[in-house]
Amino acid sequence: MVSLNDSALEAIRPALENPGLFGVRVETFHGATMLDFGIATPGGYTAGLLFSNTCMAGMGQTWIGSADYGAMALPTIHVASGAPSLALMASQYAGWAISKGKYFAMGSGPARALKGDEEIFKHIPHKEISQTAVLCLETSKTPPKEVIEYIFAKTGVAPGGLYILMAPTSSVTGSTQISARVVETTIHKMHTVGFELKDIIAGCGSAPIAPVSPDGMEAIGRTNDCVLYGGSAHITVDCQPEFLQEKIGQIPACASKDYGRTFKELFAQYGDFYKIDPLLFSPARVSVANIRDGSFHTAGKIGADMLARSFGARQ
Repeated sequence: MVSLNDSALEAIRPALENPGLFGVRVETFHGATMLDFGIATPGGYTAGLLFSNTCMAGMGQTWIGSADYGAMALPTIHVASGAPSLALMASQYAGWAISKGKYFAMGSGPARALKGDEEIFKHIPHKEISQTAVLCLETSKTPPKEVIEYIFAKTGVAPGGLYILMAPTSSVTGSTQISARVVETTIHKMHTVGFELKDIIAGCGSAPIAPVSPDGMEAIGRTNDCVLYGGSAHITVDCQPEFLQEKIGQIPACASKDYGRTFKELFAQYGDFYKIDPLLFSPARVSVANIRDGSFHTAGKIGADMLARSFGARQ
């Protein structure tokens, strides 16, 4: 049986053995191994790749290149996985809202599979068993002792078995790992509109990496816009041709009523992240190949002008 957490531990081992090489700091805190990828350390693109690969439990690949988006040349992360249900939904998806006292962070990574109580796990035929838990946090603060104890209780591992990766949105690591979710957001959106996870065979995609902003809200806006207006995903499925034909137009971000404004503008309008249309959270452009009949479908388009607006690009 595949252990997502054991696989993730192997993925993070280079940072554990040589943290300085990745701009990472490693320390032990209340029985947990804490890996700082950008709070009090520089982090960077290689740290972002390592964070992303670990978040996918080592069951995906990432690499960085450059691509043109209108007049802008931007660093771009490419992602691929042949095990999308496990790597992306059971691991990378940020489905654990960790809220205790005054502390809040979104949790992803395979520790979620040990907790196992999210709705998405009802659709994934996997039972995680491991003495190791690997949790990835989008946060600008190290969790306090009571949060560490809460995570131990929820995952069921013993002291020494918990590894927590931390990266703030306002960091190069944070920008990189968020854009690395471009395929994950696609598959989650497909599941939301009715696709069975078992019918999704493989996925790959790319998204620009947002320029870092020290303003937390602006950083959240830019990183989301990179997927919404710059993300592109290609998914291979095995499903009924008529179903795919009916659903393809619902997958990209442009299917949402909130499409056409930057994330920062939407947040200013609603004042609450959870009031934004959840159907917005998917890539700008999607293509789907159906191996059942050989058909190929595309929907959506890249919005380079929206990216420039989000970044406040100057020439």
